[in-house]
Amino acid sequence: MRHVNVLPAPDVVISARAAVGEGPVFDHRTGWLCWVDITEGILYQDDLSTGDQHIAKVAAILGAVAPRARAEGFAVAVSDGFGFWRSGQLTVADPLLPEPYRRMNDAKCDSAGRLWAGSTHMEFVPGVGALHRWDGRSPSVMIADGFTLPNGLGWSPDDRTMYLIDSMTSNLLSAPYRPDEGEVGPFTPLCHVTGGLPDGLTVDVDGFIWVAVWGGSEVRRYSPAGKLVAIVPVPVSQPSSCAFGADGTLYITSATAGLSDAELAGQPHAGSVFGLAASTQGVPVRPFAS
Repeated sequence: MRHVNVLPAPDVVISARAAVGEGPVFDHRTGWLCWVDITEGILYQDDLSTGDQHIAKVAAILGAVAPRARAEGFAVAVSDGFGFWRSGQLTVADPLLPEPYRRMNDAKCDSAGRLWAGSTHMEFVPGVGALHRWDGRSPSVMIADGFTLPNGLGWSPDDRTMYLIDSMTSNLLSAPYRPDEGEVGPFTPLCHVTGGLPDGLTVDVDGFIWVAVWGGSEVRRYSPAGKLVAIVPVPVSQPSSCAFGADGTLYITSATAGLSDAELAGQPHAGSVFGLAASTQGVPVRPFAS
């Protein structure tokens, strides 16, 4: 049996009761941790050094946000498509999802500052999910389809491999990536995740992929070959995503959605954000270039 390292449990760093906490990302302009509650349409901005928190209610399902490189506000993936959140106002600049039964999900910027996001059916109908790329200046492009719930995404340290979770099929996928063109080859399964649904992910500078396992009470670290090498036990059943801070701390979001009253009573920190000092650092996540 191969050795799997069990890491310490993380600590609560932001106490919350988010329905679906997701999309942790650091804002290079402030150093604050930004994250969302998808179904409630809430953007959280947390100054971890002081404990100050800014909360904004966005009038839409909010899959993820990306700080902008040279402009005010954030690029956002919302129920109708892509847009901007600035000065308390949402502008949907690329309404590629006019159907009420579809929405955007998790999103992340690549090394060129283009925003990638998965879209899904509200009822997670197989095959309806797709992967989109948006540069903020022209209409978005659908890059791949045929998914159910495209979710966490990231890139290898050499920027030649793209990773994508399809949660409902429990697969961590990988594909060859061409960073200059922003083009991706066919996605194939890197590994199958059991004991819960794989959700958000982040990639470290050593090339390992950290996957939050919804329903599994764990974040798992996989090698570039797809082998499980380490587990972070999380004291809630629904860890949802993760991201590295500049100091190597792994931040983990979580959710309360679907938990019974008894389960919530037994998980007083469900919906909070956790932190763990890791022995590595993350591949840098770029801000949105436009």
